Amino acid sequence: MRKSSYRNPPPPIVSDYMGECFYKIATHLSYRPNFINYTYREEMVGDGIENCIRYAKNFNPEKSKNPFAYFTQIIYYAFLRRIAKEKKQTTIKEKIVQNTDDTRSYELMEGDVDVYHNSYLEFLRDNQDRYQLIKENEVVEPPNPKKKQSKKGIEHFVD
Repeated sequence: MRKSSYRNPPPPIVSDYMGECFYKIATHLSYRPNFINYTYREEMVGDGIENCIRYAKNFNPEKSKNPFAYFTQIIYYAFLRRIAKEKKQTTIKEKIVQNTDDTRSYELMEGDVDVYHNSYLEFLRDNQDRYQLIKENEVVEPPNPKKKQSKKGIEHFVD
């Protein structure tokens, strides 16, 4: 337990209710169409909850009366960070597999008759153009928090 002083007050205690709320927000956000198909959704939810607990002390009720929006944004950006991290790892794995010498003979055990093939490498080579196209067109942009101001009166007609 960290000592408290007048400059560094102890962090707030996260109640069971707050933890349940963080879990529900993260879980339901992970069901959105832009997050639903990732195989590491549970890790995304875990990262979101962890970040909520870490930054709960920064919520200022004097500035905002909407803690739901504050924590949803924290979870959303935690999801984006996890996706970027996983994509980086996937790229590293693909490079390792592609640099593996496919002609190298794998060690056979006694009684083995067949030669082993790297089916993942064959799959990557067959679909290399498709993956390259996806990587080039893939851009993750956070939403713009500033809303457009609607035009009023005569501004509708003037650009």
